[in-house]
Amino acid sequence: MSHATPPAISGLHHVTAISGPPQANLDFWVGTLGQRLVKRTVNFDDPGTYHLYFGDKDAAPGSIMTFFPFMDAGPGRAGAGMASAVAYAIPDLDRRMGDLAEAAIDFDGPFERFGERAIALKDPDGLRVELIEGGARDEGFHSVTLWLDDVASTAEVLEAMGYAREAEDNTATGGTGGTETRVRYRSTDPERGSAVDLMTSVARSVGRSGAGTIHHVAFRARDGKEQLEWRERLLAVGEQVTPVIDRQYFDAIYFRTSGGVLFEIATDPPGFAVDEDPAQLGEALKLPEKYEAHRARIEQMLPEIRVPS
Repeated sequence: MSHATPPAISGLHHVTAISGPPQANLDFWVGTLGQRLVKRTVNFDDPGTYHLYFGDKDAAPGSIMTFFPFMDAGPGRAGAGMASAVAYAIPDLDRRMGDLAEAAIDFDGPFERFGERAIALKDPDGLRVELIEGGARDEGFHSVTLWLDDVASTAEVLEAMGYAREAEDNTATGGTGGTETRVRYRSTDPERGSAVDLMTSVARSVGRSGAGTIHHVAFRARDGKEQLEWRERLLAVGEQVTPVIDRQYFDAIYFRTSGGVLFEIATDPPGFAVDEDPAQLGEALKLPEKYEAHRARIEQMLPEIRVPS
């Protein structure tokens, strides 16, 4: 390598999941959770389907939750070899519980994990979303949970990415319905979304991709040069990493860990304001150049959606 790889990946960039119809997805992530719709585009491999991005008001890396909403998606089920939950850091759990109760929205908890208070709720498709108290303001992601048969091989990948084992907990608050062991890893150069929980459970569940399941977990690279350095590092430890793929708002590389979870490393630039004004993010349908000639037909195929106020 011509120059040193950064000491650690700082945290999550985005998490991508599959959902059912887009309106219910929007109503929950914007209306209930208070996220901002920061981009409406299409699945680059299936332009008859939306790709919706939610994030904080600045559409900052480390806050971005994205969905492929399929009108006819069958229900999925989390299981070993999959990411099974996403968690947000929030400053005031009691206030959030009050807001949810007032809106008659069910949640589990509060419970404590690694000394932090948390609650869990499910989106309309059953995806587990945790709200964990900590920090002075809503900070975007706190962590993701990876449900594994065995943590060792995934732990080795995280250590190659600059994560270190922080704590271990035996609990039953992860949503699997069985006794769980959870090992927390954290970036040694942490920014938002710096924790990854590796969970094993006595509950048996055969994972099935579909609505309510997480497709992949993306980590941050500050720029393209750093991303290529990480690609080289991961190839050197035996991971099968894709070439760089242009995703319009970031460049991406992918690799599937031997534990089963699909990882991505995504660049911070160019960001979500590359094709629309920051004040108008998410208001118009944005298409990659290759689909612009087919805009009228694509718009006709896509269901109408309304963003909750």
